[in-house]
Amino acid sequence: MGKPLAGIRIADFTAHAAGPFCTHMLSQLGAECIKIESTLRPDIFRKPHPVYGRMGPASFDQVSSNKLSVRINLKHAEGIALAKRLVAISDVAAESFRPRVLARLGLGYEDLRAVKADIIVLSVSSSGQTGPDSHFAGYAPLFGAWGGLGLLTGYADGPPVEIRHVMDHSVGLNAATALVAALHHRRATGQGQHVDVSAREVASSLIGEALLLAAAGAVPERMGNDHPRMAPHGVYSAQGEDCWVTIAVGTDAEWRALAQAMNAPQLAGDVRFATAKTRHANRAELNGIVAQWTKTLSADTAASLLQAAGISAHASWTAGDVVADAHLRARHAIVDVKEPDGRGRAAVGVPMRMSKGEEIGIASGTPQLGEHEDYVFGELLGLTRAERQALQDEKVIH
Repeated sequence: MGKPLAGIRIADFTAHAAGPFCTHMLSQLGAECIKIESTLRPDIFRKPHPVYGRMGPASFDQVSSNKLSVRINLKHAEGIALAKRLVAISDVAAESFRPRVLARLGLGYEDLRAVKADIIVLSVSSSGQTGPDSHFAGYAPLFGAWGGLGLLTGYADGPPVEIRHVMDHSVGLNAATALVAALHHRRATGQGQHVDVSAREVASSLIGEALLLAAAGAVPERMGNDHPRMAPHGVYSAQGEDCWVTIAVGTDAEWRALAQAMNAPQLAGDVRFATAKTRHANRAELNGIVAQWTKTLSADTAASLLQAAGISAHASWTAGDVVADAHLRARHAIVDVKEPDGRGRAAVGVPMRMSKGEEIGIASGTPQLGEHEDYVFGELLGLTRAERQALQDEKVIH
């Protein structure tokens, strides 16, 4: 047995983060993903930019590992014809342009159905392919803000907090799930379809409880690290610079254990904190008391002490902590890959394991622009070197 999606081929027209994260996830499940760009219009995330502590295409690296790369100039009529030839041997065509952009180029769903009747087309956009707002473009912060998630994120006494990549990745995960469902439907019926994913609707789907409250006439508000019922519940400063420990106390027994661990058993009988209701009502004062204690310990020491007492607690890890974690390394959730220039780097693997078939995950690093054209244009499409050279001279492959 191979990987779950072995034998599935994706013609990947997506760009930026949300769409590419979807196809990246499917590539780790075994799909052959062919990323389509051009010298004139490369994925904007290929450009080096200062993010995550280094100057380079870090965002592109994350969502493009495992993919193949070819150049096709979609501004050229012959480029459209070449793209259709690629779609004709693919199972999925994925795109993340504004609605109707690809249709105007001749690569809309009906156009692609004409070259492959059972093609599955994925469209990821800000607000979907239909409706009065479908013309809007957008990036991750807009998705979260427009979908209602942004207003709920942050502290009660502060402004909404911008939500970035987690929004893109949530959209990508929803799109990947929808594509797997469409592939299953095709296997059962022989029918392809157009899968329409709206990023702002993904954001709204993450705040169902708040939407229900609003529908009932309540006004959901930002609450930072608070919990509707639990206290103490939050992230507390620990010893050292920018070091934090997360603590969540759910029961009276856990509260008594926390008071004992803090060497302050008298707190357990304090009328302000004796019950869940009073602890929550006095949580600001309680949080201050807990924070005074956590500041005297390292985050790991505090977390270990509380875990031993049966309390949910853990140090808030940095990205460096995650990359170096032996557990994640053992599960291949963090893997090392080599780039075309021979340099190595850590990469985030697929966050699940399957007991049957080959191990899923990342097998290769970031592709160079046009790196796999010998295979795609030569082996898959059967173009001779002379034909390919002519297309390059005409700036179709460019």
